[in-house]
Amino acid sequence: MPVHLLSPEVWSERERAHQERVDAATAAHRARRRSDRTHPIEDFLFTYYSHRPAQLRRWHPGAGIALEGAHREWKFYAEAGGASYVDVAEFVRERGDAVRFVRDLLGATLARPAHLGCFGLHEWAMVYRLDEDQVRHAGWPLRLGSAGTDQVVESHTVRCSHYDAFRFFTPPARPLNTLVPQRDSQVAMEQPGCLHAGMDVYKWAYKLTPVVPSELVMDCFDLAREIRQLDMEAAPYDLSELGVQPVRIETAEGKAAYVRRQRRHAERGQVLRGRLLAVCESVLEYAA
Repeated sequence: MPVHLLSPEVWSERERAHQERVDAATAAHRARRRSDRTHPIEDFLFTYYSHRPAQLRRWHPGAGIALEGAHREWKFYAEAGGASYVDVAEFVRERGDAVRFVRDLLGATLARPAHLGCFGLHEWAMVYRLDEDQVRHAGWPLRLGSAGTDQVVESHTVRCSHYDAFRFFTPPARPLNTLVPQRDSQVAMEQPGCLHAGMDVYKWAYKLTPVVPSELVMDCFDLAREIRQLDMEAAPYDLSELGVQPVRIETAEGKAAYVRRQRRHAERGQVLRGRLLAVCESVLEYAA
């Protein structure tokens, strides 16, 4: 793979800018963690996903770039001629199966139109027929109460295509889903309108560290954070204490508002998938 050499002045500025960006994005989460507080929306990217703020803060230039004068004793890095760079061949030898899976998943999702008619009902199906003290975010009341929440689920068509959302459905909600997503059908079923699929672009980006540039990882993080906001605004919980205004998907106006934002997120997600797919294809081509 051709290597572009960055001078210390250039790469140190990029590293500094990335660290400042991460520090700003994670400041509230880090403060809550020190005081043992939680937030049902903002902490999701650090509790559901496994990438910690310190890992996110570590800047990587990505495949094909060497850092003049840098010394990186990190996994998958090599040094030559006084410069550090990502050893793409070593990365593909160890992580090639993961790269190929991500390539296939992203490519398949990019090729599909977005389905925009789910209205975020996956969060409602996760609490269907549960008492309020049994739900995942038990510290927050259900906006319509248990009976009202169940009625919303029963009066809509539930069409969740994402396995990692579907697996949290309550047992009585599972038969109501018109699809049966499985882990081994993920490539066949993933579609760009799905909020969880959009958030997962961040997961695929950080799992391919360090061949993915950290700036791209953070672009995916920012989108995932915005999607999570919509995800919980449209959820059945009453989060007004946090200043969260609900997207009332049980109404026609709420559905329309949800779809408008869902479409924008889907479009941005497709752009990021294209950028990440290009990284996958380039590293696999180099190692072929």
